Amino acid sequence: MLITRETDYALRILRALLDGELHTAGQIAQDQLLPQSFAYKIMKKLEKAGMVQMIRGTAGGCRLAADLSRISLYDLVEAMGERSGLSACMDPQYTCPWRSCHKGCGVHNKLLAIQDKLDQELRAHSLLEILSAP
Repeated sequence: MLITRETDYALRILRALLDGELHTAGQIAQDQLLPQSFAYKIMKKLEKAGMVQMIRGTAGGCRLAADLSRISLYDLVEAMGERSGLSACMDPQYTCPWRSCHKGCGVHNKLLAIQDKLDQELRAHSLLEILSAP
């Protein structure tokens, strides 16, 4: 799992919304140093995940819609559609030629154990904890 630029931008957007106020995509993009078109795209994903509320119209904008103390970094990565494993063989639909002709794979098993530990660590930290760090 990799925290991509999109997830990094999502964290910045959520940080901008911590004050509970209504902010426009333009304001957030400017304040958080994000490309405005990319910020809007990410805000749509955050809205779909129930993390933000978007209000359309001239008096519209975006505001926080979820309790970030109940949402983990793992949840955010998944909401951005970036859930991926350490290796292609972590994907359940991946057909590994080695495993199909041998009985198991020690490398795969070790990578699974590492992936599990990484996932546990990402689940252990709420977005509020991360965004409120000094």
